[in-house]
Amino acid sequence: MEDISKILDCSLNKVKYWMVKYGIKRRSISEAVYLKNNPDGDPFKFKKPSNLKEAELFGVGIGLYWGEGTKASKDSVRLGNTDPKLIKKFIEFLIKFFGIEKEDLRFGLQIFTDTNVESVLSFWIKELKVGRSQFYKPTVTISGSIGSYKKRSEFGVLQVLYHNKKLRDLLFNKLPM
Repeated sequence: MEDISKILDCSLNKVKYWMVKYGIKRRSISEAVYLKNNPDGDPFKFKKPSNLKEAELFGVGIGLYWGEGTKASKDSVRLGNTDPKLIKKFIEFLIKFFGIEKEDLRFGLQIFTDTNVESVLSFWIKELKVGRSQFYKPTVTISGSIGSYKKRSEFGVLQVLYHNKKLRDLLFNKLPM
């Protein structure tokens, strides 16, 4: 409504008045921001699996999200793990069935104080074939134990993030099949 009032060079109250008079529903702020940032529609398009191999990848991707993903986030799709093969499979799922551009993915990294940040970052950049700019600043946790987990997490826990509430909601509860 603010944008409309600026374009028409009138008050916000005038725009509200005419919207009420003609029964035009107001959008929530989050809907308005989403539409403003995505004027051509959603930045993803859902594609159903069309053969058995795709159906298998689709099942694996959904299973990974429900098993390893962060459902608490209300505005993004997030999945964290230490296994590069698992991470790659989830990225393949997002690209294949939602048309997400790999460049639009972001990555979080949690490592321990006894690991080298640069070598861990280099490992994931090379392994996933992504840019350094796609990574947030790593979270460094104080190392506390020497057990079998330390060996498994030598490259930290990587989190894949795709910030889009509509896609998160689609994966969470409304996937069209």
